[in-house]
Amino acid sequence: MTRFFMRLFGVLRKETLQILRDPSSIILALVMPMVLLVIFGYGVSLDAEHVPVVLVNDDKGPMSRELEARFTNSANFQVRTAESMAQARELILARKAEGIIHLQNNFTAILEGAGSGTGSGAPVQLIINGTDANRARLIEGYLKTIGAKWTALRTARGETAMVPQVSISQRIWFNEAAISRYFLIPGLITLIMTLIGILLTALVIAREWERGTMEAMLVTPLRKADILLGKILPYYFLGMFGMGMSVVVGTTLFGVPFRGSVGTLVALSSLFMLTCLGLGLFLSAAIRVQFVAAQVSIVVGFLPAFFFSGLIFDLESTPKFIQIISYIFPARYFVTIGHTLFAAGDVWPVLRPNALVLAFMALLFLGLAFRNISKRLE
Repeated sequence: MTRFFMRLFGVLRKETLQILRDPSSIILALVMPMVLLVIFGYGVSLDAEHVPVVLVNDDKGPMSRELEARFTNSANFQVRTAESMAQARELILARKAEGIIHLQNNFTAILEGAGSGTGSGAPVQLIINGTDANRARLIEGYLKTIGAKWTALRTARGETAMVPQVSISQRIWFNEAAISRYFLIPGLITLIMTLIGILLTALVIAREWERGTMEAMLVTPLRKADILLGKILPYYFLGMFGMGMSVVVGTTLFGVPFRGSVGTLVALSSLFMLTCLGLGLFLSAAIRVQFVAAQVSIVVGFLPAFFFSGLIFDLESTPKFIQIISYIFPARYFVTIGHTLFAAGDVWPVLRPNALVLAFMALLFLGLAFRNISKRLE
């Protein structure tokens, strides 16, 4: 047992010195997460703010002007007025506006008829650029919300006798403020851990073969288990430190709520980190060429974590075969874990199945890495 720890300590010391000698490892593990957090936290938002829209008010009455002011004073929209629908359409075609709000010339008359009980609600025409369907639905929802709040305020003041057939009382669970940053930051932690776990470790064994130091290791009493543990542990602690730093920055700088327990986060993050480390070491041991291993790690690690994990795109809205393919990538399961821990807490019916899949993947990739670490030159 003492010899085992001596061998392990030797490999750990060698790998730690290699990390300290290679500034790129430190930059990728510590600086890159902060850069990504700042970019996604400040620069990327799925919320619709200051959306350019055109308002055409053919009525000019006091009620239409009051509703116009509601749209103009909203932080979600940047409203410019047009004298006619033709002018508004030109702005849409020129991509200077993303929507048209049209208050027709009988707007006030219809509302006054509704107030006396002789009419129905006055329609407001919405024309939205549907090139980006998700953004279009978001804009539509904001516009309808403003109109509904204005109608409710008039009803409360007794200015209308309209009684809606259906009364809708809505509530948003888990992200009450509907801030996209609260959704992006937990998913971004998955991306950061993938970068550290797969991209860095995909180089470690391939680097030994390219530099000729693997031959020197083969003549030592080191065993395959010693090499595997010695390569994994430094990057495990580096990755977990990067994860912890990302969580602290996300919760303090960006105010992302964290409702789960720290122990659960550490345990499940360890499963995901071991999965990434196992995959990276397997690629490094199997390919033995740093450049090729790095390219393959991006294709099978980073890109799937970005596109097939639910970090940016809602997987439920993708084709069925894309949803099926996404199940083979570890990032999908940890994105679900991250969103659950941050937004809802320790919801084990959600966490448990994803954790079991990650545990299976960790054992699979570590086993493949162990099998491909050779003690022979051929």
